[in-house]
Amino acid sequence: MSWQRIQAGMIAIGLLAAVTYLSLGGHMAQAAPPKPQPQTVNVPDVDPHKAFGQKSAPVVLEIFSDFQCPACRQYYVGTNRQLLDNYVNTGKVYLIHRDFPLPMHAYSRVAARYARAAALIGKFEKVEDALFQNQQQWDQTGDVDGIVASALTSAEMTKVRALVKNDPAKLDALIEKDVALGRTYNVSQTPTSIFHANGQTYPYGGGIDYQFLKQFLDQLIGQK
Repeated sequence: MSWQRIQAGMIAIGLLAAVTYLSLGGHMAQAAPPKPQPQTVNVPDVDPHKAFGQKSAPVVLEIFSDFQCPACRQYYVGTNRQLLDNYVNTGKVYLIHRDFPLPMHAYSRVAARYARAAALIGKFEKVEDALFQNQQQWDQTGDVDGIVASALTSAEMTKVRALVKNDPAKLDALIEKDVALGRTYNVSQTPTSIFHANGQTYPYGGGIDYQFLKQFLDQLIGQK
């Protein structure tokens, strides 16, 4: 295990432990951390159709996700809407969706291609919602195309199908950029959340309950 990975893990564990301690009514002896200043984190290869909020937000959050992963679905269904409403749409968090299809999932790569194609025509949110909300259905049948078609107009679906059929290499190249970036963060499971705030990066592997995420983000932003 590299020193970089050990150091990142220690930072993340320490911050999460502090959040948990405060949530249980504890009090830290040291002063509260200063509020992060607006920033522009140099995060590479950001697809604007798969990023939400303001780039200058005090927290940048990258979520590495697999559309066929049950824990990713739970993160999306149980946390994503509140995260968008309370942090992304209010300018506190810049949220970036990253593709990280796992080899163990038979249809996750296909789903990622359809989502990427939808992003290219500006319809990523509709397809992301359809894939996660109906995950149990296409997980069994492999009918990603049918699920995506139910979320788009006929004209939109024609464009998506053309991209998936005629240019899968282009879509795979975009997906692989996210996978390669994830490896630089030592991502090994989905979902994995990478928090950037105040010049620091905090990785966290696994799903996060919204209330816990709220406490974590408030600590990063410096709220009481």
